[in-house]
Amino acid sequence: MPYESTITFTLDTICPWTYLGFIRLSKALSNYRTTNPSSPATFTLKLAPYQLYPDATQEGVNKYEWYKNEKYDGSEDRMNKYMAVMRDLGKQEGIQFDFGGGVVANTLHAHRVLQWLQNNKEDGVALEAVRSLYNQYFEQRAHPSSPETLVRACTAAGLSEEEAKKLVEDNDEELRETKAAIREQAGNGVDSVPYVIFEGRKRDFTLVGAKSVAEYEKVLGQVAKECA
Repeated sequence: MPYESTITFTLDTICPWTYLGFIRLSKALSNYRTTNPSSPATFTLKLAPYQLYPDATQEGVNKYEWYKNEKYDGSEDRMNKYMAVMRDLGKQEGIQFDFGGGVVANTLHAHRVLQWLQNNKEDGVALEAVRSLYNQYFEQRAHPSSPETLVRACTAAGLSEEEAKKLVEDNDEELRETKAAIREQAGNGVDSVPYVIFEGRKRDFTLVGAKSVAEYEKVLGQVAKECA
């Protein structure tokens, strides 16, 4: 029987680097499974929540102004250079980054919904939901955790409109468990995202930051090699 490895992908849904990391890791997994059909290891991707800005309000603040002031000391020139870099990196992965609108806001309820989907639905549903959340936030200027955004992510992942609204509108559903999971990640030493742990038979492999598709594939191969 092949070794079943869990890949824990710690994320925040308003981090552009985790969007890049998620897309690249997904490509690496697809490539590896295609080229290694008889691999001694199989891989399951699981999400773990982390909040970069836990004190952010639900209403949020202007995304462009926040990045310019918080990251680049109010410099329009540095902000423009950053946006150009991110646009170029995004294009390579099929992402159209847009920092010109939308808000930076609290992501707790986005994580709550993702946790519920992961714990209560079949494999892959939460992954489709987070893909939708990233797309909405970074490419469509959507609020990161408004009821409309969350319902849209749930239906994109296959839930009915009725089930999605019920989950999103119940603010207590999975809330305590999600807060505990966020504290657990911080207790594990996570202080930036993406933070990815590949579970191996003999040892785990940890990659911090958005790595290339090739780098992710290399670790997948290392995990499989140690299982042979």
